[in-house]
Amino acid sequence: MKVHPFKIPKPENSSLIYQEDIEAVFYDKLHQHNEIQISFIGKGNGTLLVGDHISSYVENDIFIIGSNLPHAFKSDKHGVTESRMLSLFFTESSFGDTFFELSEFTELNRFFAKSTQGLVIKNNKSKIIECFKKLKKASKLERFILLLEILKHIATAKSETLSRFIYEKSYSDIEGNRMRHVFEYTMNNYQKNISLQTISNEANMTKNAFCKYFKKRTNKTYITFLNEIRVEHATRLLEKQLDMPIVEIAELSGFNNLSNFNRQYKKVKGHIPSYFKKRV
Repeated sequence: MKVHPFKIPKPENSSLIYQEDIEAVFYDKLHQHNEIQISFIGKGNGTLLVGDHISSYVENDIFIIGSNLPHAFKSDKHGVTESRMLSLFFTESSFGDTFFELSEFTELNRFFAKSTQGLVIKNNKSKIIECFKKLKKASKLERFILLLEILKHIATAKSETLSRFIYEKSYSDIEGNRMRHVFEYTMNNYQKNISLQTISNEANMTKNAFCKYFKKRTNKTYITFLNEIRVEHATRLLEKQLDMPIVEIAELSGFNNLSNFNRQYKKVKGHIPSYFKKRV
């Protein structure tokens, strides 16, 4: 997806950028930036879109988002008074074109290669979080040292790739605005009945043209994308609303009947909703 470019506020003469987002909701526009982003979710939850990947994010999650990888954090507004995310931004050439090519950084080669598709850290998180919590009061030199320490822990941690597909073609602003609008419309209306004709109209395209356009740029059909958004919402309800009947969760997530909900949930998660609910 080509999306809205987003420039990270960069202090003068600063190669490493530290950013603290404390808001009711995070910046939720689908966007990309040249910097690699390492983020720690200190508070809040919601839906994460990275490339062709859709999942939920929760407190204490740690994500790596590669250079120019389209992404958005859509905060869950219900029952959340504050969302908090700490982030570091840098490029492979931030500290000199050949800095990370030094033999001392060989173990980071896999990190840079895998970051192009985005990563979520699965273990070793406490050490990384400890480093993030020191960043606010750290000097520029201390932040640089903390970045290296964070990268060291990430290099030895277990991680999972987020996006399986990256469309590398450079798009026009018109295409970027179109994809961003499709994403935002879907995130704001997934609980309703969204037909292909409806979303095609939102994109100002014919239905056939839109289906080909979306599939080429995301490696999935729009209906698959829509169902993944709905399943992630349903998963959060299954986790939080333990007494809510599954049929009601299906309706609140945009599924018109229980059998379709079970089928689509299993397709995305590998098991039916009732199995997930028993494990919560």
